[in-house]
Amino acid sequence: MADNQKPILKVILSARMLVALLMGFACGLPLLLTISLLQAWMKEEGVDLTVIGMMALVGIPYTLKFLWAPIMDRFTLPFLGRRRGWLLIAQVALIFSIAGLGFTDPASSPWMVAFAAFLVTFFSASQDIVVDAYRREDFPDEQLGLASSLYINGYRVGMLLASGGGLIMADHMPFSLVYLIMAACMLPGVITTLLAHEPAITEKIPESMKEAVLDPLVEYFSRNGALWILAFILLYKIGDTMASAMTMPFYLDIGFSKTEIGAVVKLFGFWATIAGSLIGGVIMLRLGINRSLWIFGFLQAASTACFALLARIGHSVPVLSGVIAFENLSSGMGTAAYVAFMASITNKKFTATQYALLTSLMGIPRVMASAPTGFIAKHLGWETFFISCTLIAIPGMMLLLKFAPWNSKS
Repeated sequence: MADNQKPILKVILSARMLVALLMGFACGLPLLLTISLLQAWMKEEGVDLTVIGMMALVGIPYTLKFLWAPIMDRFTLPFLGRRRGWLLIAQVALIFSIAGLGFTDPASSPWMVAFAAFLVTFFSASQDIVVDAYRREDFPDEQLGLASSLYINGYRVGMLLASGGGLIMADHMPFSLVYLIMAACMLPGVITTLLAHEPAITEKIPESMKEAVLDPLVEYFSRNGALWILAFILLYKIGDTMASAMTMPFYLDIGFSKTEIGAVVKLFGFWATIAGSLIGGVIMLRLGINRSLWIFGFLQAASTACFALLARIGHSVPVLSGVIAFENLSSGMGTAAYVAFMASITNKKFTATQYALLTSLMGIPRVMASAPTGFIAKHLGWETFFISCTLIAIPGMMLLLKFAPWNSKS
């Protein structure tokens, strides 16, 4: 029986889906080790706030990973295959670099901390490149949605362990030991890489670096509607992103306590997002990626509008809980469809390079569109600000008419 004809429960519980979940965990774990956990350690060691702020620059590899992605498309290592070989190298290097970061001294050698943290982000970004390529090549298009949702959920669990778990452990042991434990937490990812099967090579591998670097761009931009798709990637979640950038000041401004925010927004919201990703993945098995993009996009916009309702009502924990449940469920579903769509449009001959380029583009709105949100909210007021964020989502939705109409088969 073909994969896409299997009963849904059998697909969900398959070994392939478990691999997607565990690879997501391995990719999510390193991210906050160089952000929130490292910031807490440096603050505790009395490092100047300017230096702590500058440490954000070590995250540059996440936005420039497309520069070395062609190497992973072009070359196949002599062990484990084209994808798992590179993945094992990245994961072993991550283990040593995370442990090495734990042996640095933020108080006396901040530049050594920066170098070690840069190695962590470089190998973490490299792992992301290979895992994204692996997922695209291993799953048929019909299962990409569910695989992407499980990957995202694993990613979030890894982030939660690194930030929440790491900070809790740091109250009871030195940060150096916390980083050693986090390095050991990468071992399930290594075991997954060793036990997983290698995706079948269905396209001819690039035969030169010129072919690996230039051909992915030529192939993509030769497609009909290529620029419209790039515009969609930039705009689909822009309203949701802009609203999210200002939610913390918004909660505090209308009178919620930090405890209420932590309990409802962070803890309850985390599980709502997990549920949304899973529900979105299952729905995509039934409806396909294109129709799911329509449904989840409208739900995202509606959930953003709910913040305007909360702004009008004011301090109300039940209303906040309802808004967070709806917003995180819809955001989880939207993100799963968004990631699955980007994977589905990559050419399997250049999976690593094209996907790395698309995910780099995905990060642009998070920085550029979020920057003026404080100014906008200050001058429009909270209610009008969130209504504006809702309306900003419309152009991204309308672009679906161009390349993902409701009646298409995907």
